Amino acid sequence: MSLLGLRDMSVIETPPKDRLSVQTVVSHYNADLIRSAIELEVNRGGQVYFVHNRVDTIYQRAAWIQEHMPGIRVGVGHGQMGEAALEKVLLGFMTHEFDVFVCTTIIENGIDIPLANTILIENAEKYGLSELYQLRGRVGRSNRRAYAYLLVPENKDLTEIARKRLAALKEFSDLGAGFKIAALDLELRGSGNLLGGEQHGQMDAVGYDTYLKLLEDTVRELKGEEVPPEIHSTISLGLDIRIPASYIAEELQRLRAYQKIASLNSQLEAAKILEEFADRYGPPPDVVKTLASFSLVRATAQRLGIESIDRRQGYFNIKVHLEARIRPEGLMELVTATPGAQFTPAGVLRLPADAFASAPPEKLLSYLQNALHTLDFVALK
Repeated sequence: MSLLGLRDMSVIETPPKDRLSVQTVVSHYNADLIRSAIELEVNRGGQVYFVHNRVDTIYQRAAWIQEHMPGIRVGVGHGQMGEAALEKVLLGFMTHEFDVFVCTTIIENGIDIPLANTILIENAEKYGLSELYQLRGRVGRSNRRAYAYLLVPENKDLTEIARKRLAALKEFSDLGAGFKIAALDLELRGSGNLLGGEQHGQMDAVGYDTYLKLLEDTVRELKGEEVPPEIHSTISLGLDIRIPASYIAEELQRLRAYQKIASLNSQLEAAKILEEFADRYGPPPDVVKTLASFSLVRATAQRLGIESIDRRQGYFNIKVHLEARIRPEGLMELVTATPGAQFTPAGVLRLPADAFASAPPEKLLSYLQNALHTLDFVALK
């Protein structure tokens, strides 16, 4: 049965990839299906999200569920409630005082309730692809089979984009799916108007990120600013730089955390990110702090025009690009003040690394950051 028509159709199910995957069901709005889905979850001791994204009728929807399922405990939450009232109902759902939480999209981010493993989304055709993906991510956060029901109105033809969104939810459930969702969402909705009255350039030919970078460089050139050569530094130090799954369990959130750390440019930004992680996930382990320091070293290296930094044969080998923006006197200072250091004709600064063979990663990275600062014009201002 094709998803393109959604006519004479009761259910379209996603074949499960493993026992923890979210089984996605696309269906017309159906009272029997809703009752069955809620009963199935409640009977196994679980809880249900029911997303109804209209505040003016949300209490009517909750009353309908209560009327047709008298034994079910129903709570309601939306963004126009007072802070205290919303907190009370959320805490009530978290402590299993309610079986069904009828809510708006306020649950899209930051809600993690292992017992809630069924979600019903009313008028799913009205949501964006990324939003549907986020909402579906509220369930399937334990070792139980989870279900997501995407409900669309009966006797209503869906737009081409809505059909593609719903079909995409059947495919994207593996690691890295967040990027695929974002890419498809960009393709479906377009990238918007960046300059002037119409979209400019050939974005599809170069990719979205590259297009934005080219656009930024062009604007800087038109303003008379110097555009430094784009250098992507590679750093190989043999360090354990990762975010443990035991710290951030959800794959999509972990990928976003990597993205945030990769964009760091200053100690202040690093401190804010680590503070944000501490507030959301608990105190960051040392390996996450190491990853932040590693990212700062790479950011400094790229800004200076350092092509690569690697540790081998007892040396840190810092390859300097021909157009690198470094202080010559800083280079001489490092070579003369560091026993065994040398700058080769091939443009490689070699600094002894034996002293860091068993040193903590933070000490090693701090040493490299200080060495790069010695070469940096900006760091001395």
